[in-house]
Amino acid sequence: MTPHAKVAALARARGPHPTIRLLRHLVPYWRRLLPAALASAGSDLAAAALTATAAWLITRAAEQPPIASLSVAIVAVRALALGRGALRYTDRLLGHDGVLRAVAGFRTRVYEALVPLAPAGALAFRSGDQLTRLVDDVNAAQDLLLRVLLPAAAACAVTATATATAMVLLPQAGVLLGLTLAVAGLLVPALVLALSRRAGRAEKATRAELAALTVDVTEGAADLTAYGARGRAHERVRRASGEIAALERRGVLTTSLASAVVLLLQGGATVGVTWLALRAHAAGALPAVHLTVLTVLALISFEPLASLPAAARRLAEVQASARRLADLLDTPPPVTDPPVPAPLPTDEPLGVDITDLRVRHHPGGPLVLDGVSLRLPPGHRVVLLGASGSGKSTLVAALMRFVPYTSGSIRVCGRELRDCAAADVRRVITGMTQDAHVFHTTIRANLLLARPDATDADLRDAARKARLLDWIESLPDRWDTPLGGDGATMSGGQRQRLLLTRALLADPPVLVLDEPTEGLDPDTAAAVLADILDATRGRTTLLVTHEREGLAAADQIVTLDRGRIRHTTQDGLAAQHSERARREPER
Repeated sequence: MTPHAKVAALARARGPHPTIRLLRHLVPYWRRLLPAALASAGSDLAAAALTATAAWLITRAAEQPPIASLSVAIVAVRALALGRGALRYTDRLLGHDGVLRAVAGFRTRVYEALVPLAPAGALAFRSGDQLTRLVDDVNAAQDLLLRVLLPAAAACAVTATATATAMVLLPQAGVLLGLTLAVAGLLVPALVLALSRRAGRAEKATRAELAALTVDVTEGAADLTAYGARGRAHERVRRASGEIAALERRGVLTTSLASAVVLLLQGGATVGVTWLALRAHAAGALPAVHLTVLTVLALISFEPLASLPAAARRLAEVQASARRLADLLDTPPPVTDPPVPAPLPTDEPLGVDITDLRVRHHPGGPLVLDGVSLRLPPGHRVVLLGASGSGKSTLVAALMRFVPYTSGSIRVCGRELRDCAAADVRRVITGMTQDAHVFHTTIRANLLLARPDATDADLRDAARKARLLDWIESLPDRWDTPLGGDGATMSGGQRQRLLLTRALLADPPVLVLDEPTEGLDPDTAAAVLADILDATRGRTTLLVTHEREGLAAADQIVTLDRGRIRHTTQDGLAAQHSERARREPER
């Protein structure tokens, strides 16, 4: 178990049940859901009343009373028949409207809780698992409301009303009916819930595993094929699918047996109530019309209970989803904001001072950065040079408040970054990270992520600085050209220039570019680096790379090795350092 998962489990153990927490998230929407619950209960009550009233009417009419004495029952039957349909429609309309609004709001809250975890905290969950929690597990809130709580509320209303009516007509029959209804409505669903709880957790975990495997197989299809591992990967997917199917069959069997028990109880209650009613009628203590009403009432009062075994099984799955969501919501973000964040200026040239910085990935773990000191003067372009694993990306993550630093200081205009809100820091210090993503949409949409209000002139200016404009203008659809998943339709150089365009369009006071030449051949990488240094002239820029070519225009070059600064070249000597570094063997 990861440290984040341990903290989440501890928080869940001390807090309320995850299902209760899930309901609390839905409390703001009860004003929309309460009318739906009342309409659902009213519809089932109308159905029971309709059947009982019709039985009374038929029996009473057989006695040939004056027609005026039947007029109220005739009108009631018509009203209940019309009211049942109207209430059922109202239940469906209000219920689905309220539930969909509640789920949409809750999904937004879960997404907002997931955002602060990225990128470091999100590593506690696989990407497919994250997607399952955000989609399937959040949809469990919909099932909790529509398929568990609303049917349970309607069943309670009908059960209480039927038992009270039977008690009034014949107390012995009321006791028998109440007991059988309690067994069918409480004991049977409770047994289903107990039997389904473990299977529900296993099914949710297996579905998450299947989603993660599907993402892995899809994204790694080329590598799996190249190494001949596609068959083994597909076998793992088939195995997970088979486990889910087996769990579903077990759940269906449990629900079917429980439904059969409810049917047996319904039949037994109907026979028992009818027998008691016949004895009372034979003794002259019960009119014939009441005998008919009691028989029909015993039969119809079990109808709302027929859906409770399935609701109990669904509740077990909802509890498993609520627990998984609690794990996600309780995972602490790697970086927390101070109670009163200090403001950061955004309308002036900014510099960054890093002093004696130390960073560990985990408490008690080895130092990834050990005493790093670095200064980014306003308007200067500083290159951070180092081999893979030297700590470059960790320094960028600390600078952008993605990971906390153990000791030391990072100051912007004299303000310590720990005293500022992470969102404010990323508005001031941002750019192109090593894992920057190209989305499966158009060039324009990919660029507008950085600045949604950017004009066409802004887009053209940023693309021109990144040397991408000519390529875009040569495309048939130009800015509306789709790029495929992660830029599949682009070359490596074009992809990196697109990401550079997006970073330039954001126009932050401090621009950070982490490995902008990752995956490029040496000639293309040198050209991209030279273009970056040219495009960022006069802008405070930290360029992180392991390339040693194309750095002649840098104002300062800093070499990082094994978490420590090994060499710094000041202004005017960058070209000499670049040439010397090219000849030095890489560590």
